[in-house]
Amino acid sequence: MEVKLGAQLKCIYTNAHSMGNKQDELEHIVQQDSYDIVAITETWWSDGHDWNAVMNGYKFFRRDRQGRRGGGVALYVRECFDCIELDFCDDKVECLWVRMKGKANKGDFVLGVLYRPPNQDEEADEVFYKQLAEVSQSPALVLVGDFKLPDICWKSNTAESRKGRRFLKCMEDTPTWGVPH
Repeated sequence: MEVKLGAQLKCIYTNAHSMGNKQDELEHIVQQDSYDIVAITETWWSDGHDWNAVMNGYKFFRRDRQGRRGGGVALYVRECFDCIELDFCDDKVECLWVRMKGKANKGDFVLGVLYRPPNQDEEADEVFYKQLAEVSQSPALVLVGDFKLPDICWKSNTAESRKGRRFLKCMEDTPTWGVPH
């Protein structure tokens, strides 16, 4: 999914279903289309892999799934942008937050990328909601990812399940900006 944030940032989000053999393809697409921000879910990276995921001209952030295969999130931000990772040090949630700095202290926002596995327990959901509440103190917040809540109707902001309704409630209570696909 491609989104332009304001007139200045060109962004892309993808669920990779494993980046193992897709790094060259990703680099080609990113360079060809000059993306400023690249958000990826389901990287399937871990400390045991020795491939180089860094791309020239980009700052690289990643959070790998701990304890089992799959999952993970990553974010590439063009080096010319001032940003800092917000580290919550909690392995229960596959989420990464970066504070993006605007010019002259204007236009600051927080960007989050989340992979929520379909079988995620309520404890992990609550950890995410606490992180969301903390980052929502930012003047603007953008959250992208794969939320694995198939009963949510994004057009009407409704859900059949309790988990889906809870997720939507947190989105309503937080000044997020979303683009359903």
